[in-house]
Amino acid sequence: MHYLYLAVVAAVVAGIIVGFAAPGFAKGLTPLGTGFVNLIKMMISPIIFCTIVLGVGSVAKAAKVGKVGLMAIGYFLVMSTIALAIGLVVGNLLDPGSGLHLNAADAAKAHAQATGAEGSTDFLLGIIPETLLSAFTEGSVLQTLLVALLAGFALQRLGPAGKPILRGIEYIQKLVFRILSMIMWAAPIGAFGAIAAVVGGTGWAALRSLLVVLVGFYLTCLVFVFVVLGAVLWFGARVSVFSLLRYLGREFLLIVSTSSSESALPRLIAKMQHLGVSRSVAGITVPTGYSFNLDGTAIYLTMATLFVASAQGSPLSIGEQISLLVFMIIASKGAAGVSGAGIATLAGGLQSHRPDLVGGVGFILGIDRFMSEARAVTNFAGNAVATVLIGSWTKEFDRAKATEVLAGRQPFNETTLLDDSTIPESERERPTADALA
Repeated sequence: MHYLYLAVVAAVVAGIIVGFAAPGFAKGLTPLGTGFVNLIKMMISPIIFCTIVLGVGSVAKAAKVGKVGLMAIGYFLVMSTIALAIGLVVGNLLDPGSGLHLNAADAAKAHAQATGAEGSTDFLLGIIPETLLSAFTEGSVLQTLLVALLAGFALQRLGPAGKPILRGIEYIQKLVFRILSMIMWAAPIGAFGAIAAVVGGTGWAALRSLLVVLVGFYLTCLVFVFVVLGAVLWFGARVSVFSLLRYLGREFLLIVSTSSSESALPRLIAKMQHLGVSRSVAGITVPTGYSFNLDGTAIYLTMATLFVASAQGSPLSIGEQISLLVFMIIASKGAAGVSGAGIATLAGGLQSHRPDLVGGVGFILGIDRFMSEARAVTNFAGNAVATVLIGSWTKEFDRAKATEVLAGRQPFNETTLLDDSTIPESERERPTADALA
């Protein structure tokens, strides 16, 4: 797997070179990146289902699971609010849209994106799948989460009768993670295609014209991750954010190359368990965070809104910014359920809050692909930090093991993405007499 990591780095560099050298050819490589991301997404529902069912089903008291969920939601709400507030402060200081003249011809694209954004009622109803099995085919993380929680609680109520079912799901989990490890060998091809296509299609023209907002957004995300999240992680769990992010280095490379934090979701669940977070906490916090803890998206929504308003000569007053902050706290929670989450949620939010500004969203489309990478990385870092914190606060975090893992003395099993330490001693399969014979 060390060679695979180097191959992905080489593929990213090669993709950038091809994108500049042959942009026409590079744009045709989009299916390579799309195909790889789709392969990863194919595995998300079964991995979430197995992880949550095993985590919830093996917990004796349902109240313990509810405590983890409520604590996670409360933490996500606070951190999203802080991220939105930081985005507003930086956006006001930079005022990146002043002096720009937006091309109104792109408004149609923005309106098309806005049609994909759903209201809060539709979002909540969309959590309920049409059938028990359709949750695995719709590609909705929240639908899978709901079904998995119901199945986990049902197995709790079954008691000893549910043990064989839990053991069977445990075998399925091992199979699913082995399939995922096989898919990862296609990562260099996917990374090459995704990077080449975006460089060939965008080039540096759009980047130069919007350099201020782009750099400002990246710097804001860095400050949020290393200062805000770093401080919270250290005081809340006594873990260094630098050590944690270094441990997740391969996942960050995967996210940057595909511009999708979902591509690393299955590996985050596995790595959090390997780090010492209990299976129930990792299984609940990570999938929930992917829908409710979108710190990077929150920063993007506020900075992009201020940019669009200023660039169109309609800057927002302090009162409007505060009301926008409240609105975006709600809007950002549904971002994961929208295709093209960032741009679609921005357009949909402006459509319902300030329709006169929607036309300006089309201008930011040119660099949205570059900004989406920072969004995805920040979202991923926020969810990793949240999982460690929730595990520490609920005393479901093995600090001694985490020290060994972060020091590199207990390497992650890249072949199976699982290890025996993620399975409680009482639940590990014992060899039978027939097997020994």
